[in-house]
Amino acid sequence: MKNPLFAFTFRALYLFGFAICASLLAYAYYVQFDLHIEPCPLCIFQRIAVIAMGVFFLAGAAHNPGATGRRVYALLVLAGAAAGTGIAAYHLWVQQQPPDLMAGCTPGWNYMVENFPINKILKMAFTGHADCSEVNWTFLGLAMPFWTLLSFIVIGAAAVWAGFRRAL
Repeated sequence: MKNPLFAFTFRALYLFGFAICASLLAYAYYVQFDLHIEPCPLCIFQRIAVIAMGVFFLAGAAHNPGATGRRVYALLVLAGAAAGTGIAAYHLWVQQQPPDLMAGCTPGWNYMVENFPINKILKMAFTGHADCSEVNWTFLGLAMPFWTLLSFIVIGAAAVWAGFRRAL
């Protein structure tokens, strides 16, 4: 008996990948606007990685390319997932540091975007931010960066599987 997962086409799997990315972003906005938990700079960069993956999923589904194109889209999604994995892992590391290491906090995200050039924003975001060390949301005792890290790994692996498997 064949596994039903193997019956899905590249287009269907990539549309599903896009739906997953859209769902992750929708939940992030729910947490921000309904639960009133403001995202830190590292959270924003994780969202950008999810957006990039979603765009590549949607483009791949719309294009429905041949074998080479499927592999290119898979690698593009994987690049977004790898960037997101790195940012989420760094975010988890920041959350595990003692509070005094994050004492040199930077201004809030909105202030940074309004008043600094992008290269300075990137430097400040990745050199530590007091808001990034705060754990203000958990599920099953694990912080949100853990769940986004897991999502990036699973979504990236699924995109590569869908892009490199034999076409139906």
